Amino acid sequence: MAVAQRFEDLIVWQLAVRIRDGVYRLTETGGAFSDFKFRDQIRDSASSAPRNIAEGFLRYDPPEFAQFLKVAKGSLGETQNHLLHGKEEHYFSEQEFTDLWRLTCRALRAANRLHAYLRRCGRKKPDPLGSHQK
Repeated sequence: MAVAQRFEDLIVWQLAVRIRDGVYRLTETGGAFSDFKFRDQIRDSASSAPRNIAEGFLRYDPPEFAQFLKVAKGSLGETQNHLLHGKEEHYFSEQEFTDLWRLTCRALRAANRLHAYLRRCGRKKPDPLGSHQK
């Protein structure tokens, strides 16, 4: 397994960005665009997942990253809820809904795997010399 050097290397982040971008495309026109509250809520939940993944990764502490990943998973679930609502309101076509739904399922599976890994890692050991000494 390759070690991620940047948050952009994480598959879960890449999937979350695709979801965010897909949600923005779906809400640029039609009923979803006109329903301002719905549009803002689904955009916010879809944007929250990659934001939290990036922030958690840059904390450099597995348990803390796991907590941010938990928040990202919640945002993915919230996005799924909005997708279901949008489908019921006929804001999206069946294909648009299905494509994004499948993507959220893939992102949740990736997030669950990474979360389980991070929970096994434990806290980072402090540098005995201090990070400022060489």
